[in-house]
Amino acid sequence: MIQINMFSSADKVAGQGVGSAYLELIRLLRERLSDQFEVTINHWGRADVTHYHTIDPQFFLSTFSKKRGRKIGYVHFLPETIEGSLQLPGFAKKVFYAYMIKFYKRMDHLVVVNPSFIPKIMAYGIPREKISYIPNFVSPVAFPNRDAATKKALRQQYQVPADRFVVFGSGQVQQRKGVDDFVKLAQQNPQVQFIWAGGFSFGKMTDGYDRFKKIIDNPPANLRFTGIVQRAEIADYLNLADLFFLPSYDELFPMSVLEAFSCGTPVLLRNLTLYEAIIAGAYAGADDLAGFNVALRQFETDPDFYERYRQLAVSTAHEYSPEHLAAIWSQFYQDQARVSR
Repeated sequence: MIQINMFSSADKVAGQGVGSAYLELIRLLRERLSDQFEVTINHWGRADVTHYHTIDPQFFLSTFSKKRGRKIGYVHFLPETIEGSLQLPGFAKKVFYAYMIKFYKRMDHLVVVNPSFIPKIMAYGIPREKISYIPNFVSPVAFPNRDAATKKALRQQYQVPADRFVVFGSGQVQQRKGVDDFVKLAQQNPQVQFIWAGGFSFGKMTDGYDRFKKIIDNPPANLRFTGIVQRAEIADYLNLADLFFLPSYDELFPMSVLEAFSCGTPVLLRNLTLYEAIIAGAYAGADDLAGFNVALRQFETDPDFYERYRQLAVSTAHEYSPEHLAAIWSQFYQDQARVSR
């Protein structure tokens, strides 16, 4: 049996997509591939494959041990994707970015969740043959598509009006996520109930913390900020919502979008080139606030338009299902272990 050790602190900071992706992979390996792989977490003993999910300094030091076997790095972010997320002094930012790339270069192989990032990684001097693309996925058990009666009951449970169109968004409250446009769209559509689940995962280090804190403390009457909640509650909100809206300016492969698809909730996103390689045609897109407003009104008033994107959510969820990804991860780990032996 192949021994895989996961080095990760992704689940220690709540409200991050990195943590969600990590937990989904652990669930997949333990529930579907336990006959092939023995999985340990943050274990310092010998392994055939060591998979690094986060770039903690102690994990970097571990890469110099011969016990690690084949070292796999999960690329959830690059220096350019950190911009707009954290407030760091210029010198600290330069050091952190250099360390990030040095960590990736210590790996024997890297896994990206979006193929559009392969050339960006290569630009840092990492060979193409050391990079593989394996998409994120979401378990339909954790994010089920509930029936109409259950969705109605969830609105009662969370005190959401039964007769209002509900727009839901999730993620860290930061400029990069486009929270400003989420707030502005709520202000322009008082007839719609808006809900944002997420908070300041990195506290006052979050870019724009002071400004967003004022908005959260005094939001528009039709906008609710829930703060950081558990994944089960995210699934509830996705099921009681009519539309998932993420106006983010930069993403790798947002777990929140896959979670929405899994719950059968139509999706509205900002038009980003990086989405074209993974979910092109599966969501409604717009370039700016005016476009978001037009799309929202169409979701509200055009049943055929709404049904089209609801069906697209359901069909796309099947494409990124655990069943499909289990075979891909199985082959990948077997190939990597074979090289290390």
